Amino acid sequence: MTAHTRGIASPATDASAALLARLVELGVEHIVLSPGSRSQALALAAADLERRGAIALHVRVDERVAGFTALGIGRETRVPAAVICTSGTAVANLLPAALEAHHSGIPLLLLTADRPPELRGVGANQTTRQPGMFAPTVRYEADLPVPDVTDDAGDSEQSVMFRTAAEQAFAAALGEGLRAAGPVHLNLPFREPLAGELPEWFATPSAELATGTHADLDLAPIDAEDETEASGALYQGGGGIGEADVATDPEALPFVLEGRARTVVIAGADAGPGAEQLAHIGGWPLIAEIVSGARFGRQIVHGYRELLRDENLGGRVERAVVLGHPTLSREVTALLSNPDVEVVAMRGPGEPLNLNGSALAVDALAVAEGDIDREWLGAWMSASRERIVDLAPPAPDADGLSSVEPARRLPALAAEVAAIRAPLDRVALVDAVWRATWPHDRLVFGSSRLVRVADTVLPGKKVPVHSNRGLAGIDGTIATAFGVAAARQRTGEAGVTRVLVGDLAFLHDVGALLQPPSESEPRIQVIVGNDRGGTIFDGLEVASVASSDDFGRVLYTPQDARIDLIAQAYGWEYRQVTTRAALDQALTSPVGGMQIIEVPLER
Repeated sequence: MTAHTRGIASPATDASAALLARLVELGVEHIVLSPGSRSQALALAAADLERRGAIALHVRVDERVAGFTALGIGRETRVPAAVICTSGTAVANLLPAALEAHHSGIPLLLLTADRPPELRGVGANQTTRQPGMFAPTVRYEADLPVPDVTDDAGDSEQSVMFRTAAEQAFAAALGEGLRAAGPVHLNLPFREPLAGELPEWFATPSAELATGTHADLDLAPIDAEDETEASGALYQGGGGIGEADVATDPEALPFVLEGRARTVVIAGADAGPGAEQLAHIGGWPLIAEIVSGARFGRQIVHGYRELLRDENLGGRVERAVVLGHPTLSREVTALLSNPDVEVVAMRGPGEPLNLNGSALAVDALAVAEGDIDREWLGAWMSASRERIVDLAPPAPDADGLSSVEPARRLPALAAEVAAIRAPLDRVALVDAVWRATWPHDRLVFGSSRLVRVADTVLPGKKVPVHSNRGLAGIDGTIATAFGVAAARQRTGEAGVTRVLVGDLAFLHDVGALLQPPSESEPRIQVIVGNDRGGTIFDGLEVASVASSDDFGRVLYTPQDARIDLIAQAYGWEYRQVTTRAALDQALTSPVGGMQIIEVPLER
């Protein structure tokens, strides 16, 4: 050990410096921090990294918000953001984001400060058993030793060990050697002094330190045989029939889809554009959820719910090929639960899809050479075209408006005024948001009634979409969108991040609206469809079973929150719009910061 020469030195600080410096060298560009005493060494090291421009630092007072902000960054960049928090309940508040990261395959680093082992289980303040808290969800976890030396040169065994921990954690979060990216947990117990002066080497890490000798570290890997960890290469199909896909695992042998079985491709959440490519290669109809990232192309099926209920189409499906995690329709669930349908599902990051008890989970797909069943595809495409709904507002009668004849001009004026004043409903709302969003933008759907409306009516369009459908919870929607927006802002990307939520999802994550004045405002629009309660329950069986009083009390959850005052309290620009024309204007006006657009809706 090199004797330190600093006025105030702390083993916790030197270990934190080694850990964070290596994470930054590996590619971490974002750290999300919730302040706390036990984590102060990590926090001060992160502040120094921000000052030097090495990272973007996001400070959030609520750990649940912090976790979902980091999740959003990982969603957009596919590089893990690090979350730092103090001990105790702070750690438990990261669990919702960790669960979503696990089920959606999002890289995430959880760095949780802790009391030293001798204080566990003896009634010490803010102390619980943090090691293993995320065990069912994480790709790796480690309860690191308590730092006990200071290190002016950065070459101690302790520093090497913490750099090695960073490398192991970063690789595991990206899914290296595993089947999917996901969350990683490093538990970091510290003794006092909890903070000191940062070592000089932290400001200018050398190449020797960055690539130095690695220590053996006892990280706990997830059991590779545990099916809850199954995930596979995203389909990256070739350009024509018979060309196999390129798997992320070069040794994965593709499952070959052979024969002329009547096939549909199902694209669930996060399926990506590979689903559209697979449908094109195989000549199969594409049923793509609005959150799939695959809702585009010539073979997209419009009105798929109705067509799956049709005995001449959905009733004749012999094989369903599934990419992503389908969650939005009962019709798809019914199809995938049918024991007479062969289900071939690409492995995802969570549990293997097996609703009918005989589904085949595969790591890669290829399409056998052969003729396309054009009769089958044609039947679906013909039925699909009949179900395209033109949601565009009616075009003005230009000739009538310019006419000097009152009999022609007045009706045209009346029709134009009526169109401008037409009240908004859910269909018009989702259509307006969809039309305003383009490839340079990002659209985040909350798990509200609105995402199901969008899935039912919206046409195909190659728009980058995010949605936390791994567990389909309403938690963290706004925070996730903030992470997406922050990631794009750091790289100088153009465009707006829009998040479409219902009122209860908005209120559930209202703490995410709190932004430190020292951080630059991202370009973000939060569009709230406010029907003053959980109207999604109106369409469930319980609505016909429960009494109106009980239904309202424990399910519908009526609320009268003043969203305008919430916006004012948190310093957001606010608009309430009640017509399509006003909504179109609000969505397409230049966005310079944070905006809330409230759209009142009828129940």
